[in-house]
Amino acid sequence: MNENRRDFLKKAGVGSLIGLGVVSAINVATEEEGKASTRSEDTSGTRMGMVVDTRKCKEDCKACLDICHEIHNVPDLKMPDGSPDIKSEVKWIWKEPFHNAFPSKSSAFTSESLNNREVAVLCNHCKDPSCVRVCPTKATFKRSDGIVLMDFHRCIGCRFCMAACPYGSRSFNWQDPRDEANSGKMIGGNDINTEFPTRERGVVEKCNFCAERLAKNMIPACVEKCPEGALVFGDLNNPQSEIRKVLKENNTIQRKPELGTGPSVFYIV
Repeated sequence: MNENRRDFLKKAGVGSLIGLGVVSAINVATEEEGKASTRSEDTSGTRMGMVVDTRKCKEDCKACLDICHEIHNVPDLKMPDGSPDIKSEVKWIWKEPFHNAFPSKSSAFTSESLNNREVAVLCNHCKDPSCVRVCPTKATFKRSDGIVLMDFHRCIGCRFCMAACPYGSRSFNWQDPRDEANSGKMIGGNDINTEFPTRERGVVEKCNFCAERLAKNMIPACVEKCPEGALVFGDLNNPQSEIRKVLKENNTIQRKPELGTGPSVFYIV
């Protein structure tokens, strides 16, 4: 075989491979675009969500935080001086200043009162949760009603889900949350709620939209205990639900919507 013929075959082969690669990339992109389009238009079934009305939420009120952490056996970890142990802190729902909760929201001409307003933040129970995609043991999973849950027994503590969550909504148990010196108590003083499992050291946890209460036809504890009626919970896919009525009557925002996770928690500001 002469050199010219060999060069021609090499070039033709490379060209074929490049062509196949381009076609494959186009096919994959088209397929993914089709899937994304289907996901965005799918309103069948149930999708539970929440609205937080920050106008009603009082800065010094912690009713939703306290009841959530009490019934879900969340420890109150402190430093020796009594300040919160930020490194080991476990939280299901907590408060952040508006500018921290919504860092991608333009604040160029936003009032100082809004920027400093404390808003309740929690797991967003995303429509397309990145935490679920990265979990190697399926310890974190999404139910058919859209609620993202944790199976504490399957969690191996790899914390991939924590790295994937763009909202900082997950906590890692660096220590046993139960108070060994005071049987029947959680670290921080709350009595252990025997109706909800306590976790062990080395697992991840987060808000579960009170799935154990929903199973009993009860609403989430934070919604029930909020004295100002700032929290509304319901089926986002039901046009007749209260949450849909609230969304229709108010302009709302979501946390970091540009990331495409589809948060199921909305905020009225």
